[in-house]
Amino acid sequence: MSNSRPSCISLIGMPGSGKSTVGVLLAKRIGLAFVDTDILIQEQEQATLAEIIARSSPFVLREIEEQVLLGMPITDSVISTGGSVVYSPAIMERLSAASTVVFLRAQLETVEYRISLAPDRGIASPGNHTLEDVYNERVPFYEQYSNLVVDVDHDTPETITGQIISQLDTL
Repeated sequence: MSNSRPSCISLIGMPGSGKSTVGVLLAKRIGLAFVDTDILIQEQEQATLAEIIARSSPFVLREIEEQVLLGMPITDSVISTGGSVVYSPAIMERLSAASTVVFLRAQLETVEYRISLAPDRGIASPGNHTLEDVYNERVPFYEQYSNLVVDVDHDTPETITGQIISQLDTL
């Protein structure tokens, strides 16, 4: 790993933007551990994200997410976050202070298509919000908190990983 490259990278973006897929590849390429915060939440709660939302509410999931992300170590890793982390200023302040935050930007159509491939995915939003509502609400937050933005609509995960590494090397 180059001396100038950050030792911790947090990936943010909508569900279906490739945070987990790209995160694993990125961690392998630059020699860091990979952490998927959705998996940490599921392990702690012994339930999938969709089950947590169904048994309580999207807001309870966000509270659990905040507790997990504020309590976990943030060092020497690539962190794939849940899409709703941007609703927590405390989480985002912590990630911003301890890592380089990369927004994997996907267009709404891409997100809709990818989510259609995994319809049991838990999305932490009120039931009356459409996916477009959630997208329009979150994207400005992703842009606000990110150090780097990488478009993910048309490239392979391997190419996206290379783009992230190139941008990290220019920081």
